[in-house]
Amino acid sequence: MFLGTTIVAIKKGKETAIAGDGQVTFGQNTVMKSNANKTRRLYDGNVIAGFAGAVADAFTLFAKFEEKLKQSGGNLTRASVEIAREWRSDRVLRKLEALLIVADKEKMFIISGNGEVIEPDDGITAIGSGGPYALAAARALARHTDLNAREIAVESMKIAAEICIYTNEQINVEVIE
Repeated sequence: MFLGTTIVAIKKGKETAIAGDGQVTFGQNTVMKSNANKTRRLYDGNVIAGFAGAVADAFTLFAKFEEKLKQSGGNLTRASVEIAREWRSDRVLRKLEALLIVADKEKMFIISGNGEVIEPDDGITAIGSGGPYALAAARALARHTDLNAREIAVESMKIAAEICIYTNEQINVEVIE
C-alpha cells in the first residue's frame, strides 16, 4: 500500500472519470504539498491515468506507458500488458514504487510493478492509502444514486478525505466521454 495519496476511477454510462487528491506527505507526519496533480491525460487525451506512490517514479511510468500506447496504436490492453512486463523485468524499472490506474472509453486497469494488470469487474477501482474508502464510497454511490462518473469520483474522494489522514480535498479529475 502506498501512503500519501488516493486515486479512484469509475466508469458509468458513457463516462469514465479518474480523480486524485492533492496531498503529498513526507514521512508520517508532514504534509509537503497540498495541491499536487496525480492525474494525467495521455495519448492525445484519449487515455486518462492516475498514480499512487513515488512521484518521480510515477512520471517515469507515465512516459513509458505513453510510449507503449503509441507503439500499440492506442490499444490500452496491449499497452498495459507491455508496460507491466517491462516494469517487472527491467532492472531499473523494477525498483520503481508506484501503482497506476489507466482508462480509456472502454477499459480500465490497475498496473503494478509485479506484472499485474487488473481489470475491475464493476468498472470501479481505487489505489493508495485512502483507496479502500474511496472504492466503497464509489460503489455505494454508483449503485444507489443517479450521479454521473465525475460526480461519483469527486464525492468518493471527499468521503475518503474525511477518513484517511493521507488524503485531502484538493481533488483533480480527468474525464473521458
